[in-house]
Amino acid sequence: MLNEKQEKFAQNYVVYRNATEAAKAAGYSERSAYNQGFRLLQAPEVLERIEELQQELTTDINVIKELESTFQSAKSSGHTNSALKALELLSKVRGPNDGKGRATSASELEKEIVNYMEMLGKDKIIDLIGRCSFMQDGLDEEEPDEDTLDQTEEEDSLEV
Repeated sequence: MLNEKQEKFAQNYVVYRNATEAAKAAGYSERSAYNQGFRLLQAPEVLERIEELQQELTTDINVIKELESTFQSAKSSGHTNSALKALELLSKVRGPNDGKGRATSASELEKEIVNYMEMLGKDKIIDLIGRCSFMQDGLDEEEPDEDTLDQTEEEDSLEV
């Protein structure tokens, strides 16, 4: 038999699929949520209850709406990893036939990219751009400044 916090943890784990978030939602402190979540997932009676809840789970909820809500909540709380996970799950749930279709032109693709960029926020976008290979290549090959270009042009004109 589970106590009240363990039952809440099991219910929230079914929703969040994240032990730390489930522990927080069940009332465990912010500081101990990670450890408590891990510990609870080791308890056979908690795992059994989670399994029962998953079997009882009905799909009459709007999964896309819930994932979008989860994304917004994680983003506003500064939980970048949770926000990215929600986006990943959202893309899997929507799949290729999400009713919106896929971008068929460059301008449509750009609009979708801008939309996702706005969801992620400025700091995360700057971080992601910095990870792109074309940005890394740019750091290795320094572009000459204007003074260097002017000096090179003068040397070229003297050689003629």
